This record gives sequence, structure tokens and C-alpha cells, in this order.
Amino acid sequence: MIGCAFLFRSRFHDRLHVSTQRYAQLIQDWVVAIGLEPSGYGTHSLRRTKAAQIYRKTGNLRAVQLLLGHTKVDSTVRYLGVELEDALSIAESVDI
Repeated sequence: MIGCAFLFRSRFHDRLHVSTQRYAQLIQDWVVAIGLEPSGYGTHSLRRTKAAQIYRKTGNLRAVQLLLGHTKVDSTVRYLGVELEDALSIAESVDI
């Protein structure tokens, strides 16, 4: 990624990155290629899964909030599908 701000660069010179539709198609192609059912996977579900894994491993709600670009911690809690009290107690139990 040296010299480029985009992970998925476009093949076209007038664009720096692939379109959201092309990105979704790439994800679907990869899911099919490894033998999974494409209806169960998509760009959003992968984003949510990664955020949930980071939260479960670290208990760091603030880090997940920053990674997702949420301005309010309540949005992150709703996005992860956890209760605010549970999230805060997990976060407090992690020593830094």
C-alpha cells in the first residue's frame, strides 16, 4: 500500500478505487470460490464480524468505535448487538 490510499485500486485511470458494486462482486466471487453460500456473506456482514471479533478479543469498545468510525459509543453498542452495561463491564475488566 505504499503510495496508494486504496486497498482495491481501479484498473481504470479515471478512478483511484473500485466501485462499491465491484467490491461487493469481488467478495461474492471469493465466497463462492471457497465453497460457501454467497447469500450468507457480504461486505457489511464481514465488517460487522471483524468488529465483533475485535471486541470479543479485546473488550475495548472505544477501539471498535474508532475502527468503525462511529461518533457515539451507543451506536457501536447497537451495531455489535450487546447491552451497554455488558459492554462497559467487559471494558472495565480489561487492564491496560
